[in-house]
Amino acid sequence: MAVYVWSGKTRDGGTRKGEMEAKSVEIASAQLRAQGITPGKVKEKPKDISEIFTFLQPKVTVKDLVVFTRQFSVMVDAGLPLVQCLHILGDQQENVTFKRTINGVRADVESGATFAEALAKHPKVFDSLYVNLVAAGEVGGILDTILNRLALQLEKQDKLTKQLKGAMVYPATISVVALACIVLLLVKVIPVFQKMFEDFGGSLPGPTLMVISLSEWLQVNVLYLAGGCFLAFTAFSQARKRIPSFHYQTDKLALRLPIFGNIIKKVAVARFTRTLGTMISSGVPILDGLDIVARTAGNLIIEEELQATRASITEGKTIAEPLQNSRVFPGMMVQMVAVGEETGSMEIMLTKIADFYDDEVDVAVGALTSMLEPVMMVFMGGSIGTILIAMYLPIFTIADSIN
Repeated sequence: MAVYVWSGKTRDGGTRKGEMEAKSVEIASAQLRAQGITPGKVKEKPKDISEIFTFLQPKVTVKDLVVFTRQFSVMVDAGLPLVQCLHILGDQQENVTFKRTINGVRADVESGATFAEALAKHPKVFDSLYVNLVAAGEVGGILDTILNRLALQLEKQDKLTKQLKGAMVYPATISVVALACIVLLLVKVIPVFQKMFEDFGGSLPGPTLMVISLSEWLQVNVLYLAGGCFLAFTAFSQARKRIPSFHYQTDKLALRLPIFGNIIKKVAVARFTRTLGTMISSGVPILDGLDIVARTAGNLIIEEELQATRASITEGKTIAEPLQNSRVFPGMMVQMVAVGEETGSMEIMLTKIADFYDDEVDVAVGALTSMLEPVMMVFMGGSIGTILIAMYLPIFTIADSIN
């Protein structure tokens, strides 16, 4: 499917121009004739620079996906055909990447594919959870309801992610500012004091000599240090992508970190219970639901435990039994899951657990932020204050010598 730019004449002699999607020039011309337009020039639209250089293409955000899902749900509930819904949403979409994706989905649906099959061809935008829930909605005839649940699910997950990122913005900003100030002092300010001290002569205090030595070293190696940090970060990222054992060990370490590990576990519980609850209430079989939840967990240790739970269920066990020996999921959650299984209200219980741990994450993130703020301020003030005191010590000695 390509986009064609066309111009032609209407039956009353007027001239019209526009764009349309078609598989070939001949099909585009036939579509124009069917609309009562005599085609003149019909040619393929030149590629935009962002299509050539893919890294320039805007990413599809969670907000884009939530808005699309909610609008799609409303249109389906109003009785509009799928193709018409996709056509309307594709035309009004401002994100060119998402617009291209929606148009591709529409073309596949027009060719006879189901909506879920068309979505599955774009895994970078629509993950396995989205695709499987849509498939369940199509089979059960409740696509509008499923899309509403999906929108809520995406909003909750996005809220959790933003909470964690928001908790780290302040300390990260303070750290960057502190390091920038320290480097600026050592590279630009200290050499001025050093020359002044050399002109006066005499011996310098130990702290001053240490700061001057650090300044001289940093002036020579600042570029190597920056390059080394960049290479270390790149190597770490690539190792996590390419070396499964390294990825596994770093995920394991993340869960054992003080404070942060506890927050990661709470986020995992909230995401697991909400996602599984949404899938069960939408009619997805529990084994398929656990498999999807495991693959979208974001942590290999959590994925391993969920897959082990799934394997135990295939052997006839309940969900709660294998979770009792879990290193991630807390006992309270396991007990509530067991009650949900016994009473037949699993999806309701999972939603309550998710709501509870959402609040727990709120409290934990707030406590983390409150703890990090004074620590970072002390670090920044102490580092810069130490450098300034070391530089002022010789000034007092010089003043005594002048007296």
